[in-house]
Amino acid sequence: MRVQRSSPYAGVMDAGRRQERAALVALLRRKAASWPEVTADVLAAGSALAVWQQLSPAVLLEAPGESDGLVAAAQEISHWGERGWKLTTILEADYPARLREIHQAPPVLFSRGSLLADDPAVSVVGSRRASDRGLAIAAGVARELVSRGVTVVAGLARGIDTAAHRTALDDGGRTVAIIGTGISRVYPPENAGLHEEIASRGLLLSQFWPDAPPQKHTFLMRNATMSGYGLATVVVEAGERSGARVQARLAVEHGRPVILTDLVVSRNDWARALIGRPGVHVAGSLRAVADVVDRLVASRADVEADLQRLASA
Repeated sequence: MRVQRSSPYAGVMDAGRRQERAALVALLRRKAASWPEVTADVLAAGSALAVWQQLSPAVLLEAPGESDGLVAAAQEISHWGERGWKLTTILEADYPARLREIHQAPPVLFSRGSLLADDPAVSVVGSRRASDRGLAIAAGVARELVSRGVTVVAGLARGIDTAAHRTALDDGGRTVAIIGTGISRVYPPENAGLHEEIASRGLLLSQFWPDAPPQKHTFLMRNATMSGYGLATVVVEAGERSGARVQARLAVEHGRPVILTDLVVSRNDWARALIGRPGVHVAGSLRAVADVVDRLVASRADVEADLQRLASA
């Protein structure tokens, strides 16, 4: 059932934050609509509670007892909080601003660590079965990002992701792990220590219910979120059917710059096919990657300065 759209999204959660959160969780727990449909309705109405209240009369007629959905959702949220998992909805001010811009924006995020609404970040992605050169490039890219105060985003997978996260932490930088499972899961198992270190020193982020297991489609959804979260995506090394390939294509769709290393270009038809697309760069060295990042950071600073001038005018 589609609800009547009444008001534009205001961007800031009102005093009924707990009720709004409970209403959104209750809506997502229902099977009557997909998560993207629920998200669209909630954003259009500017309130999850308003959407729930419009739908609840029909729910009561069809399935007596489902009116307790708000209570059950509130209890779930309380349980999550007791476990140390922060819930952030797309209606809240601290939801990542750039992520909200994409049409695959998750309606809810679960996190451990420091969630920032405006996090200058770049994704570093690539193969789980990375070569020694690929691992060295990933570490070098992460080091360049950290030296510029840019957050390193990766997916906590084996190979390239692990090298990027590890280097960022070792160099005293911020790193964000956007995972393809629920926040209660550790995957892969050998990254349990890294998982906890990122949660305590950076940010661990999931768009799935806390107990969600690893599945192929959840990792692809995670790639869309990684693209949306950051300023750009660097693809270090990848195969013809890798998640990094998916993220590169999504980043182009999102209008985000994509930096392809010469390593990934030399080995993949899909990478060569992206060359010439708007925002796609090929980097033959760490210096070339750094140059693109410098331009992105400078452009971001110019935009912020313009906004400040407008605000003070």
